[in-house]
Amino acid sequence: MRELQFREALREAMSEEMRRDEGIFLMGEEVAEYNGAYKVSQGMMAEFGSKRIIDTPIAELGFAGIGVGAAMNGLRPIIEFMTFNFSLVAIDQVINSAAKMKSMSGGHFGCPIVFRGPTGSAGMLSSQHSQAFESWYANCPGLKVIVPSNPADAKGLLKSAIRDNDPVIFMESEQMYSDKGMVPDGEYLMPIGVADIKKAGTDVTIVSFGKMMKIALKAAEELAAENINAEVIDLRTVRPIDYATVINSVKKTNRLVIVEESWPLAAIATEVAFKVQREAFDYLDAPVLRVMGGDVPLPYAPTLIEAYLPNPARVIKAVKEVMYMQKA
Repeated sequence: MRELQFREALREAMSEEMRRDEGIFLMGEEVAEYNGAYKVSQGMMAEFGSKRIIDTPIAELGFAGIGVGAAMNGLRPIIEFMTFNFSLVAIDQVINSAAKMKSMSGGHFGCPIVFRGPTGSAGMLSSQHSQAFESWYANCPGLKVIVPSNPADAKGLLKSAIRDNDPVIFMESEQMYSDKGMVPDGEYLMPIGVADIKKAGTDVTIVSFGKMMKIALKAAEELAAENINAEVIDLRTVRPIDYATVINSVKKTNRLVIVEESWPLAAIATEVAFKVQREAFDYLDAPVLRVMGGDVPLPYAPTLIEAYLPNPARVIKAVKEVMYMQKA
């Protein structure tokens, strides 16, 4: 085991896969000469050359389309969006081309492509650079959507994404690139669509993914000091969702709180809550609660950002509500 930054784990995953398969290449803004906007691809052009680490113009629609065409013709592109906020100008290629290609071609054309980059808020970036797009892309059949929360998961899941024969959305966070964690030595992959119980517990289930796992785990730590034993589940993949792990946990704890950064309407949390009430209604001792981002465009001011985002105090309050220790 070694301690790596999140960005280093991603770099290792891409580099290992590119050494294994010459059909893999990385393309995006500043990925080559500048070593990546967040230094995820640092040193990769020196190893693999400019034909496989490719700088692009500021034209997401164009280079996403090139990636889709390359994937249809047998290559395995990794397309980096500097932020998924910029993927909106390429969403036609992602949704109407990549996601639907296998279906529209009757299976004659595959599209093994990874679209990766940061999602969600990242400090004082205001409304147009702070949106969480997990539920947007998870809504589309034909895509797989991965949102890792730590370096070890990021490496294992990115390697699996690159080898997958379907298009994969791989969502990171600007605020996590410097996070450090222990990463296994040697070759390893993690299965797509399998959640992970990060902390076992008996009193309440807390479900989250991505950087909100920090909030969930911090809340669980503070709850433990009050003798409340929370089970914390990291979904890791939001399409497909590992409902079974969540439902089995709820059958044990009888209570569920879901933490997600995105806007409340049509969120991943809403879908998980529906499945739990559908499959484990008789086990619930309280209504499912969600801790979400605000239902407004994210402001610029730090005080308003703090009010907008989920935090441990809000999670703790929700847990105490489902345990009938505190009124709503």
